[in-house]
Amino acid sequence: MKLILALSEAFSRWGTLALRAALLFFLCCLVPVPLLGQLSTLDHLAEPGFWPTQPGASRGEYVGSDACAPCHAAKVASQKNTPMAQNAMHAKDSEILHSHPELRFAVGPYHYEIKTDAKHSVYTVGNGTRTLTANLLWAFGIGRAGQSYLFKKDDGKFYEARVTYFDTLKTIGFTPARALTSPKDIEEAMLRPVGSAEIAQCFGCHTTASTVGGHFDEEKLMPGVTCEACHGVGAKHVASAQSLLLAGMTDEPGAIFNPAQLNPADSVDFCGACHSTWWDVKLSAVKGVSTARSQPYRLEGSKCWGKGDARLTCFACHDPHKPLQTDASAYDGVCSSCHIRTGEKKTVNHPAEPCPANTKDCVSCHMEKVYVPEMHYKFTDHRIRIVHPNEAFPE
Repeated sequence: MKLILALSEAFSRWGTLALRAALLFFLCCLVPVPLLGQLSTLDHLAEPGFWPTQPGASRGEYVGSDACAPCHAAKVASQKNTPMAQNAMHAKDSEILHSHPELRFAVGPYHYEIKTDAKHSVYTVGNGTRTLTANLLWAFGIGRAGQSYLFKKDDGKFYEARVTYFDTLKTIGFTPARALTSPKDIEEAMLRPVGSAEIAQCFGCHTTASTVGGHFDEEKLMPGVTCEACHGVGAKHVASAQSLLLAGMTDEPGAIFNPAQLNPADSVDFCGACHSTWWDVKLSAVKGVSTARSQPYRLEGSKCWGKGDARLTCFACHDPHKPLQTDASAYDGVCSSCHIRTGEKKTVNHPAEPCPANTKDCVSCHMEKVYVPEMHYKFTDHRIRIVHPNEAFPE
C-alpha cells in the first residue's frame, strides 16, 4: 500500500507516460476485473474525440446555448436552472454574498472577513498588526454545500481565498483541504497561489469554453456548464440543423456528441470528468468519507454495478437538463427496473430480489448520507448497498 501511495504521489507530480503506465499496471493487478475497463479523465482526454473539459480548437466553433434553443427550447430553458449551469459566476453576481453582506471567521490571531456591497465583495484578513484586502473575482459553487472564491493580485495571477462559505454554517470557514492553523505569515493565512494548469482544470469543470486554442480566456468564457460543455462545440451541428430545416427535412443532424450513446462504463466516466472517475480517485489517493464527494467512484463500488449496467449510470437517475430531484421517491422507478416486488418472479431483465423492508423511498435506506467534515455537509453516498448500523465506511 505504501508503494501504491508513493507511485500515486509521483504520478500527480510528474505524470510521465512511463510512470503512468507503471502505476496503472501495478494497480490493475489489485482491482476487480469489472473496473479494468475504466479510465482516468486524463486518459480519456488523450483519446481521439470529444470528452468533457477538453480545450476547444477555435472560438468560432462555439455558438452558445441560445443557438440550441430554436430546436431544444424546453431543454435549454430547464438546463439554465440546474446546479451545473449556475455553479460559476463573478463574485459580484453571487446571491450568497449579497444575502450575507458581512461574513466573519477567526482562528488564533487571524480574522477573516468578506464584506459585500452592490458592486464588490471585499475579502480581508488581519492579524492585529497587518491587514490584507482583495476584491473577490470569481465564485464557484451554488452554495447548497458551499461556495469558494478566487481573486487576483497586482501580478495578474489567480489566488484562492483561504475561506469558503458553507451553507450549514451560514458563514465562512476554511476552504476544504486548505486549513492552516499556524500559517507562516499573513500572506499564507490569506491565500493559496493557483497555477495555470489548475486554473484551466477548475474553469474547465465550472465554465464552458474557458480554454480555446491552448489559451485560457477569462473574458470570453461562458460561466457555468452549458450545452457545449457536454455535447462539444456546436457550430457545425447548428449549421447542419438549419440546412435541414431549409430543405424541409426533420432528420436528426450530426456533428454533435451525444453522451446518451455511451456504454455504461464510459457513461459514468463521462460525468466523472468533473465528478471523479474510479481511477481519478485511486490516483489521487483520496480515502475515507471524502470519497463520498466523488459519485462515479462510489457508484462503481456498488455490488449491483457489476460489469456496468445502463440502469445504473448517472443519466439513469439524473437528467442533466433538469434541476436535481431531492425527493427520495423520485428514484424508486430506477430501483424497480432491476428489483422485483414481493410475490413477483425474477426475469432476465428483473433479476434482483425484492426488498423485505419497504417498497418505496429506496435511496433513503440504501444510499445513506455521509457527513464529510471538511465540507460541513452530508453527501449522498452513491455506493448502493445494505447499510448496517455502526459499520465502518466501506472503501
